[in-house]
Amino acid sequence: MTTVAPTTTDERIALAAAHGVGNYAPLPVVLAQGSGARVTDVEGRHYLDALAGYSALNFGHRHPVLVEAAHRQLDALTLTARAFHNDRLPEFQRDLAELTGTEAVLPMNTGAEAVESAIKVARAWGYRVRGVRPGAARIVVAGGNFHGRTTTVVSFSDDPSARADFGPFTPGFDRVPYGDAAALEAALTDDTVAVLIEPVQGEAGVIVPPPGYLAEVRRVTAERGVLLVLDEIQSGLARAGATLCGDLSGVRADLYTLGKALGGGIVPVSAVAGRRDVLGVLRPGEHGSTFGGNPLAAAVGSAVCGLLATGEYQAAARDLGGYLGERLRALPGLTAVRGVGLWFGVDVDEGIGSGREVCVELARRGVLAKETHGVTVRLSPPLVITRDELDVLVDTFAQVLGDLSRG
Repeated sequence: MTTVAPTTTDERIALAAAHGVGNYAPLPVVLAQGSGARVTDVEGRHYLDALAGYSALNFGHRHPVLVEAAHRQLDALTLTARAFHNDRLPEFQRDLAELTGTEAVLPMNTGAEAVESAIKVARAWGYRVRGVRPGAARIVVAGGNFHGRTTTVVSFSDDPSARADFGPFTPGFDRVPYGDAAALEAALTDDTVAVLIEPVQGEAGVIVPPPGYLAEVRRVTAERGVLLVLDEIQSGLARAGATLCGDLSGVRADLYTLGKALGGGIVPVSAVAGRRDVLGVLRPGEHGSTFGGNPLAAAVGSAVCGLLATGEYQAAARDLGGYLGERLRALPGLTAVRGVGLWFGVDVDEGIGSGREVCVELARRGVLAKETHGVTVRLSPPLVITRDELDVLVDTFAQVLGDLSRG
């Protein structure tokens, strides 16, 4: 059989449609190369990446330190069964614990796996330490949450696209409005073992809670002997301007879920980090992963920790985020600009167009972003982006808004 390799954008999109599954609705762009904050498609067109893989590419595409760490490990050892120790994992666990100021690290692969792991740990802790009745453990979550797409996680989502036709759902969760500490406190019962929330809700449109919210949640959970689990998969690892977004509110959680940027945009790496006495409830054989903690992932994860240990990227997020926020708030055609660090959700005036229409036009003009929830455009460029490149982003955004408003 003779197979002709696709060459054009249209041919490759057609090939994806013929053999892929339509669980995503990507923009009509087929990327082939990337470096820093820039990417190139299969036909040689250049783009500014203003999404950075939803924060998985905090350090940009192919950061040389991370690529070198991966290459070095590829020449040594990539995978062992967890039936044995490997030489990279202990260093990664130490490096991540020191970076985050935690005591223990449970490595996994994807963000959703980290959340599932935290749920299992919280339940086991509730039964074995707190003395909750068998089978009665409950976890309080927030409306508008996004913690992944596994069947357990979508059980406590309120997004119809995440839930429709995927039931029956896993019980044991109580959902309260995000940002309402009083409602959260009222939902706590003797059977509540944990509160699981995002310090800033990413998929919902970069929703920043009211001042004092996280601190109040920490206060009530500590008083009631309930674990606080912060999902920092998108907000953590410098995106919000601190190593952990919760640190901006002076809040320390009992457990953190981490992912995305932890793999440096090279390999999937996630982890649950937190108190040893909580993570320590797991016994041999009760939880694990074939690839979790593999040497390649651990080597890249350690290199990521090394980059973050300098504070350079946290400072860049604060500085560049302040600049980007000022410029975005001056744009006509936006009804809201929300953000923290170098991470923004901007709402487009409905009379101008949808978030999807704006993102399609941005892509046509060389800027990549992604919409969510109708009119919102998410912006989370790599932390290596320059001010000049941010000017390109905002100027292009302004052109698109102006052209769409004129019809």
